[in-house]
Amino acid sequence: MANGKRRVNFDKKIFNKKIISIFKGLIVYVLIALAALIFFYQVSGGPSTTNDEVPISQIVNDTKDGKIEKLSLEGDKVIAQMKGSDQKLISHKEAGESIYKILESSGVDPKTVTIEIRDLSIQQAWIGILSAILPILILVGLMFFLFKNAREGAQGIFSFAQSRAKLFTKDSPQIKFADVAGAEEAKRELSEIVEFLKTPDKFKALGARIPKGVLMVGPAGTGKTLLSRAIAGEAGVPFFSIAGSEFMEMLVGVGAARVRDMFAQAKKAAPSIIFVDEIESIGRQRGMGISGGHDEREQTLNQILVEMDGFTPNDRVIIIAATNRPDLLDAALVRPGRFDRRVVLSLPDLNERKAIIELHMKGKPFTKDVSTEKLARRTVGFSGADLANMLNEAAILAAREGKTAIDNKDLEEAATKEKLGPQRKRMQSEKDRNLAAYHEAGHAIVGHFLKNVDPVHRISIVSRGMSGGHTLFPPTEDRSNESRSRLLEQITAALGGQAAEELVFKDISTGAASDIEVATNIARAMVTQYGMSTLGPISVTPRPMFGAWRGLDEGGDLSPKLHDAVDSEIKKIVDSCYKNAQDILKKYKTKLDAVAKELLEKETLEGEEFEGIVGKKKVS
Repeated sequence: MANGKRRVNFDKKIFNKKIISIFKGLIVYVLIALAALIFFYQVSGGPSTTNDEVPISQIVNDTKDGKIEKLSLEGDKVIAQMKGSDQKLISHKEAGESIYKILESSGVDPKTVTIEIRDLSIQQAWIGILSAILPILILVGLMFFLFKNAREGAQGIFSFAQSRAKLFTKDSPQIKFADVAGAEEAKRELSEIVEFLKTPDKFKALGARIPKGVLMVGPAGTGKTLLSRAIAGEAGVPFFSIAGSEFMEMLVGVGAARVRDMFAQAKKAAPSIIFVDEIESIGRQRGMGISGGHDEREQTLNQILVEMDGFTPNDRVIIIAATNRPDLLDAALVRPGRFDRRVVLSLPDLNERKAIIELHMKGKPFTKDVSTEKLARRTVGFSGADLANMLNEAAILAAREGKTAIDNKDLEEAATKEKLGPQRKRMQSEKDRNLAAYHEAGHAIVGHFLKNVDPVHRISIVSRGMSGGHTLFPPTEDRSNESRSRLLEQITAALGGQAAEELVFKDISTGAASDIEVATNIARAMVTQYGMSTLGPISVTPRPMFGAWRGLDEGGDLSPKLHDAVDSEIKKIVDSCYKNAQDILKKYKTKLDAVAKELLEKETLEGEEFEGIVGKKKVS
C-alpha cells in the first residue's frame, strides 16, 4: 500500500470556461428582463400609480379653486398633485399649446401653483433605441443558445466514441515497487519494463525489441493492479487505466472507436503505459458467440489486435493487462508481438506473507507476543488482499473492545472472519447445539487420526456465515502438489461430520450439504483430471470449444458408457472414504463424546485444547 497525501488539482481553464458560461447566461436574462420592462412601460404609459384620468378643464378648475399643489408636464401629459393627499390627476393638453396660456385664458394666475416641466426627449430617445435593438439582441441570443445546445448534444453523441481511460500523471500519488511486498519474481520481471521506458536506446543498440504488452495472470487479490501502478510510478510516465467492460456500449462500433481514441491519446503522451483490467471481458476467443463473428465485442478485440501489432508503429506505448482467466483469451491476443510477456502471480508463500504482513503492520500498535512468523504460517492460502483486510479487521476488533494494541486473539478472530465470515449470535435449541457439537467433533476426530491431514487448529459450534460451526485444518506448509492419499483423506475428513451424526443419532441432517459438495468435487477432479482412478491417466473433461459453444455441462462430449464409468468411479471413492470415516469414529467413540461435551461447554476449542483431550497428532 502506498501512503500519499491527496492533492487537489485546480484547472484554471475549466474554471474560466464555467465563469464565461455563467456570464453569458446572465446577459441573456438581463436583456429579456429589460425588454419586458420596456414593453410594460410602453403599454402602461409609464410607471404604475394611483392616478385618475380627467379632462384638462377639471385640472384648470381645481387649480383655480386652490386644490392643486403642483403641476408636472411630461410632453403633452399633465400631472396634477392634489393638496393634502397622494392622489394625482392626469390629463393631456393639445400638442404645441402652453400650459401657461391655458391657465391665463381661464382666469388662473400661473404663479399660484408650482409648475414643473420635465424634458423627456433623451428618455424617449433611449426607449426608442432600446425598443428597436432589444428584440434583435434577444433573437440573436436565443439563436446562439439553440445552436450551442444542439452542438453540445451532437458532441454528447460523439463522446460515446471517446476513451474512458483514466489518466494518472507524475502529479498523481505515486506507488513504487518498495510499496509492494512479496511477488519478488514478478517485480524483477516487470522492472525491465521500467528500463525499457526510461532507456530505450540501451536495448535498441543491441537490436532488442521493446515488449509491446505484458499479461499479468493470477488469482484475485494477488496484486496485479497494484504492480501495474508501481510500474507507472517507477517509470514516471503517463498511465492510462481502464477496465475491459468500459469499452462496450449498446451502440455498434463504439468499442472499436474507444480503442482507437485511447491509443491515440497514449501515443501523444508517449512514452506511456495503458493498463487494461479484466481483459477477458473483451479478449475472449472469437467465433464462440451465438451472434456469429461480427458482434460488438469481436470488433473491439479486432481493433485492439490492430493497434497492438498492425502496420502503424507503436514502440513507445506498452500495454499491461490483467486477468484471472487466461484460458478464455484469444490466441491472436496472447501471441508474441502483442503480449510478449506473461507474468504469473500466485498466492504468496511463507516469506512473501511475512513481508506483506510486516508492510501492513506499519502504523498499527501490536502486543509484544505477536509473531509475524506464526501469523504467516497460520495464513497459508491467503492472498495479499486477504492479509491486508485481515490486519485491518484485527485493528477494528481491538478498537471496538477499547484496547490500546492488537493482540493474537484479535488476529485469530480476524483471520477466521476473513475466510468464514463474522460470528452470528443467534439462539439455538439444545438439540441443534448437540447436533453441531457431534458434527464438528466428527470432522476433528477423523482428521486427527488420518496421517496426511493437517493438525486441527480450531473447532467451534458458533455460527459463521451460512455454517452452523466450523473445524479448521489450515495447511502447515505451502504445497504446490497434492498426492492421491492426501486427497482421499481430505474427502474422509470432510465426510466425518455426517458419519458422526449417523453414528450417534442414527440419523443425518442437512448440515453436511457443503461437506458433501466439497468431497464430491475432489472425487470428480481425481477421476476426470488427475487420473487417480481405475479409469487410468486419461482426461475426461469436456473440450473447451464445444463446452462453451454448445453450453454442454461437464462430460457432455463423453460417450454414455464412459460417462457412466466416471459416475461409478466418483461414487466408489466417496463411499470408500465415508466407510473409512465411520470406522475411525467407531474406534474412537469415547474421544468423540469427550470432544463434543467440551464443545457444548466452551463452544470453541483451540488446537492445543483439542489435543489435550485426544492426544498429540502422529505426523507421518
